[in-house]
Amino acid sequence: MKTPQGLNTICVHEGEVDDKIYKGAVSPIYPATAYAYQGQDESAYPRYFNTPNQANLAKKIARLEHAESGLIFGSGMAAISSAMLSILNSGDNVIVQNQIYGGTRNFIKKELESYKVNYDFVDLNDEKAVENLIQSNTKLIYLETPSNPLMELVDMKKIAQIAKAHNLLTMADNTFATPINQTPIDFGIDIVVHSATKYLGGHSDITAGAVATSKVLIEPILHKARNFGGSLSDQTTWLLERSMKTLNLRVQQQNKNAAELANFLYHRDWIEQVFYPGLESHPQYDLAQSQMKGFGGMLSFKLIKEISATAFLKELKLVKDVLSLGGVETTILSPAKTSHSLLSEDERQAQGITNQVLRLSCGIENIEDIIDDFNQSISRIV
Repeated sequence: MKTPQGLNTICVHEGEVDDKIYKGAVSPIYPATAYAYQGQDESAYPRYFNTPNQANLAKKIARLEHAESGLIFGSGMAAISSAMLSILNSGDNVIVQNQIYGGTRNFIKKELESYKVNYDFVDLNDEKAVENLIQSNTKLIYLETPSNPLMELVDMKKIAQIAKAHNLLTMADNTFATPINQTPIDFGIDIVVHSATKYLGGHSDITAGAVATSKVLIEPILHKARNFGGSLSDQTTWLLERSMKTLNLRVQQQNKNAAELANFLYHRDWIEQVFYPGLESHPQYDLAQSQMKGFGGMLSFKLIKEISATAFLKELKLVKDVLSLGGVETTILSPAKTSHSLLSEDERQAQGITNQVLRLSCGIENIEDIIDDFNQSISRIV
């Protein structure tokens, strides 16, 4: 049989652990922390990222991201920190997209600084500004597209071209888009990272991270990861594999719901602005069409100043006002109070992350029910 090509087939079958004893239809769990070492090229050990469940699920991640190799981590930040610190050393410089997840920004400002790694935040779509920041000690350009929380896109092909011209590496956080909607490696990006807690897990019940890249670049990341110890238990690895079997089905429905909800919100007089790359009003709509297969399940919107964001969230009945994103249920939050609370007020204001901005993760519910919940909430406070 030829290598499976369809996304649903890859999601279901790639990286399965073969049950050689009982021939079960799903992967068995190998929870052991002690494996034989004599006669083995390398003994399996959970912190080595090479147990049967870990190693096989990494193949699924890599296949979906069009990468040669992958690794599964205990969290998205474990994946990001291990990947970054496999490249950056004291005295090096990294160029970073200005608008990124608050946790990543905090890691760069607090932890990389403690390693004496220099960093520059910049609008990566300003090619001249990026070029001007490249120094002899610059090693990496880091990006997140679409960005958290205002759905800013980065032209991955252009950034990859700039990086390669200066012998730099590129790393992209693909959490919001997922490999269903875009594959950064196809645009020249070297390393892809994920908070697998979100869409890859998809059910708001596990914490995990992932890296996908080339065989050459995976080696230093693996070395760093083994020293940092950010591995994932095999029970959770098994749950992540099970979740990913439905990844394409879930994301396609979330794409559809987000597109309909964004259009609904765009035409409401109590909304000042909607941030969604699938809307023609998005300033980077053409770029979204050129590098995304789908526009994602994430969107943000800004309420007019007369509407209290706190009151609006309080009156929602179906949509959950909770942390995180990417689950089968629709969730909403205030980035200023959660994902970007570690930023200073000045930093948030500079990026447009005001208290009126709310970030929404569309689930797989019937879109009519989500819209009805928004309507009933606004009707109670105006």
